[in-house]
Amino acid sequence: MSVFDYEPMYGGAYYDPEPAGGQVTSLVLYDSPERTTEVAATESGTRLRAGAYRFALPDVPPGRYWCVVTFTPSDGVQPVKDQSIRLDLPLGLGLVASPEAVADDLGVPLPLTAAHRDDLLTAIRKAQADVQGYLGQPLVPKAVTRTAITPYWTPEEDLSNPDTWPFESPEYVQVAAYRARGDGTYDVDFLVGLNGASEDPVVRYVTAHAAESERNRPGGVGSQGRRVSSVSAEGQSVSYESAPAAGQAGALPTIDTLSRLKRRLFQPLNAPARPPWPYSSTRYRSGR
Repeated sequence: MSVFDYEPMYGGAYYDPEPAGGQVTSLVLYDSPERTTEVAATESGTRLRAGAYRFALPDVPPGRYWCVVTFTPSDGVQPVKDQSIRLDLPLGLGLVASPEAVADDLGVPLPLTAAHRDDLLTAIRKAQADVQGYLGQPLVPKAVTRTAITPYWTPEEDLSNPDTWPFESPEYVQVAAYRARGDGTYDVDFLVGLNGASEDPVVRYVTAHAAESERNRPGGVGSQGRRVSSVSAEGQSVSYESAPAAGQAGALPTIDTLSRLKRRLFQPLNAPARPPWPYSSTRYRSGR
């Protein structure tokens, strides 16, 4: 069983219903964009942190599904149906792209056969390996849980900000979830390391290059070799399309577009431990 973390949007902005007495009530999966045939449903998203709710997804066959998420913005307000969500399942495979996304680039119709899905998964893993070698770090973070820790609390601080917690790491850190224990302390789930699936340039690079490798692989999914632009009436001559130059519209992204995410050869010095509020300054931030 996989999970999906949902961030409600209301009035054109990300929104957290719970403080206003609202709730995220259900997620329904459909088999087409028309959303007429229901495949499965799950109820009551669990609040992870401010503005983020987690659904435990039902077991369904691999493929693309169109969703409707229903939530109540606040107490007494009519429910809102969010139809902007599309999921390529299963999730949680450690991949930043899905076979369906690569198939879209190749122009291959859905649903995918099991053989095509396997070939596209292999192409995605190869593209990710190239990115990991260039960045010098994996694209999948590790989950780390700290129990009974106290935030550097001030009224202005956000508990979803990793700098709010006494947790030091030389790598990227995100707060995945936090749970109050009732005594002023929290159990906090951190994601440590680069989360490639949340970095749009990484997703675009892996998707585009996985598609291009399959297009040019003999017998690959959607393979057609070089792109043919025209063939003479007698079939005696063939003209091929030239690929757009780097930087032109339609060109494949180059790996140096990911340079800002490369692992640094030095690590910043950690700042001294921050005392808890009210003894700490509200202007303090860690050295990460």
